[in-house]
Amino acid sequence: MDSVRTTGVNLTGLLAVVSDHLYSTPLVVIRELVQNGHDSITRRQFEDSDFSVPDARIDLEVDGSVLLVRDTGAGLTEDEIHRFLATIGSGYTGRLRAQIESGAGSDLIGLFGIGFLSAFVVASNVQVTTTSFTSPELTLRYESETGHTYTVTPVDNAPVGTTVRLQLKAKHESLADPLRISAALGTYATLLRFPIHVQGGSPVNGEPVPWRDTRNLTTLERRQNAIAFAARFEHTFEPLATMPVTSTNGEPGDTSGELDKSVVQGMLWIQDGGTYGTFDNRNLSVFVRNMLLDDDARDLLPRWAGFVGGAIESKLLTPTASREDLQRDAVYEATQKQLLSALIDGMHTIAKTEPDTWRRVLRRHNTALIGAALADDRLFEILSDEVRVPSSEGEIAIRDLVHRPTNRLHVTVGAGSGFEDMLLRAQKIPVAKGEFYGVLALTRRYAQEHSIELIELGTEAANRQMFMSYEIDDMDRAWLGEHLASSEEQVITAHFEPASIPLVSVPDRQAELKRKIEDDDADSRISVSALRLARMYTNQIDERPPVKLFVNMANPAITRLIASRQQHSEGVAASIRLLRSVKALLSASGDEGPRQDIAEALEGISATVITLIGQPPTKDL
Repeated sequence: MDSVRTTGVNLTGLLAVVSDHLYSTPLVVIRELVQNGHDSITRRQFEDSDFSVPDARIDLEVDGSVLLVRDTGAGLTEDEIHRFLATIGSGYTGRLRAQIESGAGSDLIGLFGIGFLSAFVVASNVQVTTTSFTSPELTLRYESETGHTYTVTPVDNAPVGTTVRLQLKAKHESLADPLRISAALGTYATLLRFPIHVQGGSPVNGEPVPWRDTRNLTTLERRQNAIAFAARFEHTFEPLATMPVTSTNGEPGDTSGELDKSVVQGMLWIQDGGTYGTFDNRNLSVFVRNMLLDDDARDLLPRWAGFVGGAIESKLLTPTASREDLQRDAVYEATQKQLLSALIDGMHTIAKTEPDTWRRVLRRHNTALIGAALADDRLFEILSDEVRVPSSEGEIAIRDLVHRPTNRLHVTVGAGSGFEDMLLRAQKIPVAKGEFYGVLALTRRYAQEHSIELIELGTEAANRQMFMSYEIDDMDRAWLGEHLASSEEQVITAHFEPASIPLVSVPDRQAELKRKIEDDDADSRISVSALRLARMYTNQIDERPPVKLFVNMANPAITRLIASRQQHSEGVAASIRLLRSVKALLSASGDEGPRQDIAEALEGISATVITLIGQPPTKDL
């Protein structure tokens, strides 16, 4: 019985693979050994009619660099040691689960042999002392230093169950820390129904998880418990509000239900920390058969939910070989759909029943919620009137950006729309900043849903809406071009608001695009295929000046100037100089088009004032 035996697999290199690739942290060995203890107790419940549930428990103890994991489970016979403990991957759990249609067997977690292999990653010596309930008079000890060879010997009799003793390697002695073990099991094993004690203390899994809590609690108590539970899984942010993930088919993952209805249950929460729309702080923990398998399953949550955390459980999600990730299969996709629905329902409930909390949610995650509103029709209903979008007058609710007299909503399509901003500011009309995250798409949809005319500033269509063409005599237009326009400006006479602005230079974005694409430098900056496609488009654009100078025929100074143009007086010359200076200052407020010299424009204004006064001052004021 005590002869040296060889493990039922060639372990050369396998432990290195396990250490370097399968298990992300040495703490996983605690998870695996607790899982084995849990499965052993489950087996004993199923097979030992004399076993009492109150006797079920798992204990972890540390003594220097030694870690002990003890359970009151079924134990192992010598034959079972050879077949299941020492034959990697041939775990008893999988066979037992296949025999059990319902009841205790549904709580079995994993493959004993694979999980046990992790012990050799962190330990220089592994002992397993076990007494089977089928032969309580015989206690056996398995011992191995490498996992490749082992011995099995009888030892002094011990109660039914199993004790795993790990002599930790020097680099893993930090595992022998009761506080670290308690914290790990507080997340790893919080759903396990058998009590787990560390150093003889209270069970680390003593409190029921919120979605399983059947106690008669008040709404406030349930809310407080849910927040406290969520806080255990949030390492960066505090949870602000929680949302249930409800199973509609009885048990989560009940195979009698449709996959697109319900495969998981648990809880989601909104993080109490400000985020921008492109931040991704998603945090989702997944329990499979009551044990934490993946603490970073963020891809189960929608991409726009960068401010959401959660913990869920399932019996259908399938772990990968390391049991630290999930297979991307039909159940995985069904879970994504269910979590999306739960998140939308939860946000809707918070908005209706917790107005104070909802206001905090909006303040902290406003920009992220702009993206959320675009991701789902139901979210658009909830959020479109609530989120605030950046505008020329600060952040404003989108409904307050609508100019009611004209039923128009104005939005920039890029950062280069300064002249439009200036014109609309003069009319006290706010403009949404479409260059910011999600704003342009949101205003487009909002305008469509509410039958509002959307003016996308920076487009030719917007120019036609803002500048109403007004025809004048060709000679008058030519004179305006000669005296007010530069060589890069095309004079266009129009009526536009406000009438107090006499003229404004507007970059012709199509002409500018044509110039950039057809410039020789484009050959070195843009790929040949992309450049060819771009030039196919720009070839259709007529050659014209890159700037349009809109002259406002509703402005009394302009109409008076045209009427006086043949007088050739000093007043006409001064007026032209003043208007050119005003044009330069107004052009300088935009973001595109040729820049004017502000100092030169100010000098022109000063000279015009002196001319209009008639003589220089005779003394200092």
